[in-house]
Amino acid sequence: MVSMSLTTPVAPGILDRARKIKLFLMDVDGTLTDGGVMLMSLPNDGGVAEMKTFNSQDGMGLKLAHTMGIRTGFITGRKSPAVSRRAHELKVEFVYLGQETKMAAFEECLRKAGVREDEVAYMGDDLPDMPVAKRAGLAVAVANAAPELKAISHYVTGSRGGEGSAREVVELILKAQGRWEEAIPRALA
Repeated sequence: MVSMSLTTPVAPGILDRARKIKLFLMDVDGTLTDGGVMLMSLPNDGGVAEMKTFNSQDGMGLKLAHTMGIRTGFITGRKSPAVSRRAHELKVEFVYLGQETKMAAFEECLRKAGVREDEVAYMGDDLPDMPVAKRAGLAVAVANAAPELKAISHYVTGSRGGEGSAREVVELILKAQGRWEEAIPRALA
């Protein structure tokens, strides 16, 4: 992944939007993963297990967001123990699984976090993300998102879903807020 750098031209309006962000919400499948859903049959009980692959740079980005006081959340259409586990590992505060529509979860996040719409970044990859993207202060589409979502988003990542796009957005927000240099030492192992 090529990290987003403010030496790469970013429209001033996007930086203005990113400066306000206090809450970063995102879809999961196709955004934090490459969109593939791996189902595995379990031989003993005939059940099915779901596997997902998450990007470690996205994980670092979300940990850094948490460390720097940016709250995070997942709003996804699938119910997945793997997503719950990853959310717990990364200290993701708001986790909404099995959301046929995402607007109710978005509104609940606003209320629980005590933030305005313009203080929320939302990142997605497909058509179900459009209603939330239309209301978010910073709407983000991953590089391989549906064209319709890209058309209404403020920012399109250089990274495809599952390839560091969340990290890219966290970096954009922290750089716009003038806090990136402060964040770097906090990320060191």
